[in-house]
Amino acid sequence: MTVEPHAVARAAARLVTAEREGAPVAPVRDLLGEQDIDAAYAVQQELTRRRLAAGAVVTGRKIGLTSPAVQRQLGVDQPDFGVLFADMDVSAMAEVPSGRLLQPKAEAEIAFVLGEDLADGVYDTARVRAAVEYAVAAVEIVDSRIADWDIRLTDTIADNASSGLYVLADRRLTLAEFEPREVTMRMYAEGEPVSEGTGAACLGDPLNALAWLARTAQAYGDPLRAGQVVLSGALGPMVPAPPGTRIHAEIGPLGTVTAAFSEKRDV
Repeated sequence: MTVEPHAVARAAARLVTAEREGAPVAPVRDLLGEQDIDAAYAVQQELTRRRLAAGAVVTGRKIGLTSPAVQRQLGVDQPDFGVLFADMDVSAMAEVPSGRLLQPKAEAEIAFVLGEDLADGVYDTARVRAAVEYAVAAVEIVDSRIADWDIRLTDTIADNASSGLYVLADRRLTLAEFEPREVTMRMYAEGEPVSEGTGAACLGDPLNALAWLARTAQAYGDPLRAGQVVLSGALGPMVPAPPGTRIHAEIGPLGTVTAAFSEKRDV
């Protein structure tokens, strides 16, 4: 499908406006249609280009739409991905800066850190397993520049897969020490259980999601590289995370990860 440059430019400009003004905007599917994946990734790539030109550093990727229920909701049969930047990693901060977010929600995930490139060859689970140096528990803070989370497939892809920030735990395990598909996840907000799931909820195995990403990233001309972080996709339902919320998740042998959101948006 031919991507219309004018539509891509207008969609990118709309999302930039949301970021600059700190206020969500109307969906971009009126410009891109609801199923034109190439156009949506063209918007994402344009926004990535602008961030890189401004000095941002890519640290990895995030995988989205790994839940069959969410795929059915958006009328798709595959995941999507977004780009992670260094300034999205707030693991070292005492609090997640709520002022940088518009409509945050939290998801508990596995984060894979690659020990080698995934730039050519066969991308099956055996190959990607061998490329993973270690994994940690993670909370992904998803966010949307689209008002009221009124999103379809092209909206979320264009909006960098509804990315926000992320928090990584300290405990590192190799894939010889645990099986991602077998983990059980429980997530709590203010000490109350709000979400649960398993590794198998992520495309049957988070390594399946990683293999899909390796193939897709290479197809789009920007393969995964050693040292990059890959967020697997949610292991259970996402939950709202307004200012002042304290989220913690337990992810099997990977242990716990905590995201404490600052009280004020103007932090």
